[in-house]
Amino acid sequence: MTSVSAKRISWVAAAGIPLLFAAIAMLQGRIDARIPTPAAGQENLILSSAALIKKFSLGYEPLLADIYWTRSVQYYGDRVGVRGSKFDSLWPLLDITTELDPKMIVAYRFGAIFLAEPGLGGADRPDLAIVLVKRGIAQNPDNWELNADLGFLYYWWMRDYPASSQAYLVGSRNPKAPPWLGMMAARIAQKGGSIQTSRMIWSQIYDTTRDPTVRKRALEMLKGLKAQQDEEQLNQLAETYRQRMGRNPASTEELRSAGLIGGTPVDPDGFPYVFNANGESKLNPKSTVSIPREPKTPPQPFK
Repeated sequence: MTSVSAKRISWVAAAGIPLLFAAIAMLQGRIDARIPTPAAGQENLILSSAALIKKFSLGYEPLLADIYWTRSVQYYGDRVGVRGSKFDSLWPLLDITTELDPKMIVAYRFGAIFLAEPGLGGADRPDLAIVLVKRGIAQNPDNWELNADLGFLYYWWMRDYPASSQAYLVGSRNPKAPPWLGMMAARIAQKGGSIQTSRMIWSQIYDTTRDPTVRKRALEMLKGLKAQQDEEQLNQLAETYRQRMGRNPASTEELRSAGLIGGTPVDPDGFPYVFNANGESKLNPKSTVSIPREPKTPPQPFK
């Protein structure tokens, strides 16, 4: 190849790259225009097929995946915590992102969080989060963290303890996996949905995650689970007090006076527990701790 030909090819490539970026920017603008604000009605994506988008990419699938992942984060961030918001386009955005770049681990892991969180925190679709993480495992079989994420999704949101234990067990077989995955598999297989098991899982999330938002969430859950465990123990002691005294305890001080406890139990925020009129323990009204309450029925799996 002559130097003239090489220069000509380089010039064409240099001219084509800005055009590619301009096309991508235009594509993204069209997508943004069709994704309304939280106050708007039906949400639609102008392009929802990863195969079609690949035709626009000209071989730059990872670049487009980065754009779609950024858009996913922006879309989620614009709606999280906003009352009345819907996340109908979140799954299509994550679906396209991971189809364009099957190796983008962050999209699987944090996308699953966006999808699974209920209420104002996310799409309340742990079933879709499981689909997403399973896709990640299939595309990245050497990544044990995705198996841990799958085990958590089955455990916390679906209450499918055999599936959770199996996910942790498969992850533990990875040579790079830490020992606690095997311990978690055995623990869940033995005790299922116990508070202590839940605390173990959230402790591992808190100790291993680098994301401050996830770490904050894990700390909140650990506080709530500790309070829940305390309340169960206090309720057992209240029943003992009731059998002895023939009435409900009015305060933890009465339990202490009866020799059932040695001090004043306090919640993770440092406030003493109180009793209601039925003799059931509860958090002090001043406490900011939120006790996790399981749904009456687990979410239905994605079909």
